Amino acid sequence: MKNFCCLLLCLLLATAGLAQSRKTPKLPKFNKNKEKNVFLKKQWWLAFKAGPNLSGAKVIRSYSAISPTNYEPTVIAKKYRNYKDLGAQATLEATFYFTGLSLSLQPTYRHNRFGYTNNYSWTDSENPENANNRLELKYVQQQKVEYFDLPILAKYEKMYNKISPYIQAGIYTSFLINANKSVDVSGVDYASGGENQFKNERIIVGASDLFAKKHWGLLGGAGIYLNQGNVRFNLDIMYKQSMSNIASTKNRFGSDRLSGVGDTMDDMKLSSVSITAGCLFPLRFLGRNFRSTDINK
Repeated sequence: MKNFCCLLLCLLLATAGLAQSRKTPKLPKFNKNKEKNVFLKKQWWLAFKAGPNLSGAKVIRSYSAISPTNYEPTVIAKKYRNYKDLGAQATLEATFYFTGLSLSLQPTYRHNRFGYTNNYSWTDSENPENANNRLELKYVQQQKVEYFDLPILAKYEKMYNKISPYIQAGIYTSFLINANKSVDVSGVDYASGGENQFKNERIIVGASDLFAKKHWGLLGGAGIYLNQGNVRFNLDIMYKQSMSNIASTKNRFGSDRLSGVGDTMDDMKLSSVSITAGCLFPLRFLGRNFRSTDINK
């Protein structure tokens, strides 16, 4: 019995020693904060923004339905009223963000307004001594054009606490939705022996055929984000410059009513400056634990 107890004790000690010699392998630790930070470096944002714009036209080549014979054409040249007529636009933005850089698609409805004036004068060439026998006319034209824009932009932002300034640039294609044109004709008739001022009824015509169905251009701008909770508010300024002709070359004289009053479209490029404000919502985080300021931590 004594020998059996000794043998049992030896077996227990040997088993304990073998158990001590085997070390339990360490399992890899899951760093929750690290994984969260990696996840936060990528984000999808969906936004809506809107605001006013001002437009200007850069003439490529000027055209007129009237050809002067006894004076220079510059006398009746059109004077464009650039960046004075207020338009508007609205944008739906989808942006993919990755560590300070973003790629953004911003479908936009754009309404532009711009205009020009020109003056005509007729005198009695058969009786030059009668200088008062003349007629002076003033034409005021205004164009209203609606476009659907498809711009793609690259954006870089830098966060300072809750404020993130950014710059952006890209390319866009515009598709014509609708256009109309109005012409106001006024003047002074001296032929009757006095100053007879008059103003004709405004001419308003649909002008979609006078504009190119689509054009393309470049755009760029800057803005600022205000980060509040899990959303972002933004304010930006954008400059757009068309790189192709916005006028229809084949339908230039297509409107009889406009040609009848001596008006026709120039070849031109359209530029615009817009200021928009909006709100962005994250698509990957909608819970209370997410803050938009976390994406740059």
